[in-house]
Amino acid sequence: MDREYYLSLIKGRMSERRYIHSVNVAKAAVQLAERYGGDKEKAELAGILHDCCKEIPKEEMLQIMLDGGIILDDVEKSSSKLWHSIAGSVYARDTLGIRDEDILNSICYHTTGRAGMSLLEKIIFTADFIGEERTYDGVEIMREKAFKNIEDAMLYGLQFTFADLSRRALPIHTNALGCYNEITINLTKKGS
Repeated sequence: MDREYYLSLIKGRMSERRYIHSVNVAKAAVQLAERYGGDKEKAELAGILHDCCKEIPKEEMLQIMLDGGIILDDVEKSSSKLWHSIAGSVYARDTLGIRDEDILNSICYHTTGRAGMSLLEKIIFTADFIGEERTYDGVEIMREKAFKNIEDAMLYGLQFTFADLSRRALPIHTNALGCYNEITINLTKKGS
């Protein structure tokens, strides 16, 4: 991986604040990969690129997805905050030439999660919550959980997200519900 190339690329596509966030997610992803035996290079690249389309115009995101053959479901159509992850995955594949499905899926599902996530997908999903610049209520709990049990951390993150979405009467993507259900079932099995 040409780390400097990808850092330079994203720096030109986003604000300084978003760039710092992306660098911090990449750093946290490497730490999580070390903790859980994941591929550190893939984790860093996926962390760097996870928000590569976050600050581009919505029309451009839609065009990237359309050109990439993506058909949005009803929740995705009504939730433009989900678009950057889908468009980012297509951009990484079609423009940057990244062919590693695990990296592409890690970018695509870092916002919602999904059932059947790989370790790398779980790492990027979690790293996005714990970057150094994050200051939301509960971030320290999330950071602590992230290095003890990644699924427990993901559950905490999903509960945080669901509470926020339901408080604002916004739809919850079925991928997020699938991820939540799988984790709760796994944690229940481990506890019994």
